[in-house]
Amino acid sequence: MATILRDWSYRYQWLYDGISRLAALSVGGEARFRQLALQGLTIDSDTQVLDLCCGSGQTTQFLVNFSQNVTGLDASPKSLQRARHNVPLASYVEAFAEEMPFADNLFDVVHTSVALHEMQPQQLRKIISEVYRVLKPGGVFTLVDFHAPTNPIFWPGVSMFLLLFETETAWQLLKTDLSELLTETGFEVSKLTLYAGGSLQVIQANK
Repeated sequence: MATILRDWSYRYQWLYDGISRLAALSVGGEARFRQLALQGLTIDSDTQVLDLCCGSGQTTQFLVNFSQNVTGLDASPKSLQRARHNVPLASYVEAFAEEMPFADNLFDVVHTSVALHEMQPQQLRKIISEVYRVLKPGGVFTLVDFHAPTNPIFWPGVSMFLLLFETETAWQLLKTDLSELLTETGFEVSKLTLYAGGSLQVIQANK
């Protein structure tokens, strides 16, 4: 699945940004999209925040407005190079999300935005376990990612997007109950909200 547009979108920042802005129109624009998973959270200057799979720092940019202790983690050196340029106020670590080089109980908030759909099922379970490990007791894991549309009008658009830009793991996520996976790991899901006809899900879960 996917097309050459997927490779181009990761190679060319302008194309990735344009696709992101276009996709975010379904929820009112990119600025609102980047803050969907942060709504209702208390983040102050001392809050230890991990932006997991931070990419080029699109959401990191919002996080540094609230906290002076933001760390971005990504496995892509190119993405981290862009993130350091775009958001120099954060710290960055190059590592895989399923093998995070952090101590237990370190972060107050772990955030990830449209990244879990890139993972194979076993990777996904390992990442959720790692997030649980690095969160402090009472910490929050907040995420936004794809969801199977509840409004059939949205299915053609979602299907076309996934065919052009995503792989089979994105389709697998549409069949995955993330809330159930989080609960099995030990999280308590405190919030599940669907947007864009159910095609996007925002989950907040407490350790």
